[in-house]
Amino acid sequence: MTLRPCTKQPEVAAMLARGHWPNACPPELRTHLANCRSCADLVMVTQAFQQSRAAATQQARPPAPGVVWWRAQLRKRNAAMEQVSKPLLGAYVFALAITLLVAFAVVVLQARQGFPWLAWLGQPHVESLSPSALFASAGGLLILIPVFAMVAVVGAVFVYFSAERH
Repeated sequence: MTLRPCTKQPEVAAMLARGHWPNACPPELRTHLANCRSCADLVMVTQAFQQSRAAATQQARPPAPGVVWWRAQLRKRNAAMEQVSKPLLGAYVFALAITLLVAFAVVVLQARQGFPWLAWLGQPHVESLSPSALFASAGGLLILIPVFAMVAVVGAVFVYFSAERH
């Protein structure tokens, strides 16, 4: 058993690295390989690693460049949408808070006046539905109708955004 490397080992390693083994290698190097155990082991181990690398490269197929680009664009667009939607959510919360504040103020105002619109609702006459009767009998009703409409719109927006997430 010899502990020092073979003098032909760098030449064999260069042939293996370039992919010239065994077809493009000189015949004297092939005959040396038959007699030198160190070079034969080098060839065997290097070829095993090269085959393993080729198999791993073949198995790991990256996706098409178009798909990678499309996914990157999708991530970029989603990040932009998320960045834009944060202030919008704040605006919706602010609008809801203002709406609730106005609704509370209208209820307090109507409570001070004794809820005159309840008397208007109790009238079964068709002439009470005319705008002049509406304005004459319940002045607070002019405020109450837009408040209810605003609450309905904000509620619809809230339902739309909550349904969009699911």
